[in-house]
Amino acid sequence: MDYNLGPLLCPSYAPPCSGKSMNRIPGSSSPFWQTAIVATTAICVGFTSFVRADETPSKIPLWKDGAPGSEDRMHEAEVVTGTNVSNVHHPSITPYLPTKEASTGTAILIAPGGGHSKLCLGHEGDSLAKWFAERGVAAFVMRYRLCREPDSGYTLEGHAMDDTRRAIRMIRSKSKEWNLDPNRIGILGFSAGGELAAYSAMHPQPGKPDSSDPIERVSSRPDFQGLIYPGKSDTFTVSEGMPPAFVAFGFHDREDIAFGMAKVYLKYKEANVPCEMHVYSEAGHGFGFRENNKTAAGRWPERMLEWLTDRDLLVQN
Repeated sequence: MDYNLGPLLCPSYAPPCSGKSMNRIPGSSSPFWQTAIVATTAICVGFTSFVRADETPSKIPLWKDGAPGSEDRMHEAEVVTGTNVSNVHHPSITPYLPTKEASTGTAILIAPGGGHSKLCLGHEGDSLAKWFAERGVAAFVMRYRLCREPDSGYTLEGHAMDDTRRAIRMIRSKSKEWNLDPNRIGILGFSAGGELAAYSAMHPQPGKPDSSDPIERVSSRPDFQGLIYPGKSDTFTVSEGMPPAFVAFGFHDREDIAFGMAKVYLKYKEANVPCEMHVYSEAGHGFGFRENNKTAAGRWPERMLEWLTDRDLLVQN
């Protein structure tokens, strides 16, 4: 089944999800930027045939009968404020799939940020998923339970990580249906979502072959990880054999990221885990993905595609 990748609004940035951007975007009046914009437009037009625009992506619940630990709140609806979502008690993924002919077989689970009190789906979710799908990479936007929302009762290590592992397992278990390679299932997280991405690589769970649930029979280990200005870097551990990492953050980000992720890079190096790191000198926190951001930080998804190419993850099977 193909899913709609029609226009999705991407709001301007403010910590954590609205307000003014912390990136300087060059004016578009110079010949260089006019050329860049024309070239980018041509590229995007060229990719539009990869997806269908006549259907709307539907959320897929991670647990058919409801998430364990949310039994008392099943009746509550999500709260949607612009492109932000809170009050999540039915964790889910929203699939953005390329056509079968365009698919590379690679998939990315996207974990939006929002300080674990909301999900910033605009510049850290749906628009990026659409962008990846247009380039042959299946993308899935995760709505996970929020441990720092007032009175939620959820925990990061428990409920949020249960959602993350379940999402990876679900994608892997449906790899044949979605035309994916089960050995090319990665995760990409922003800020709070970056914590979940890192923890999923640090603490994967093997499949349970005897489970009555086919989703639980496969591993929750991501095959690669993308960490975009992730929080809690002081809690990150790295050991040999962990999934390779792509890291991006701003020079002007807060200390635990701007200093902390530089230290984490050295941990990857010491453990011989392949890691590519990009530090953007004019960026702060929350630059996310916006197609109108023509700064270097705005082009990090292109750098990630190059990284995936270098790792032979965009070769069609």
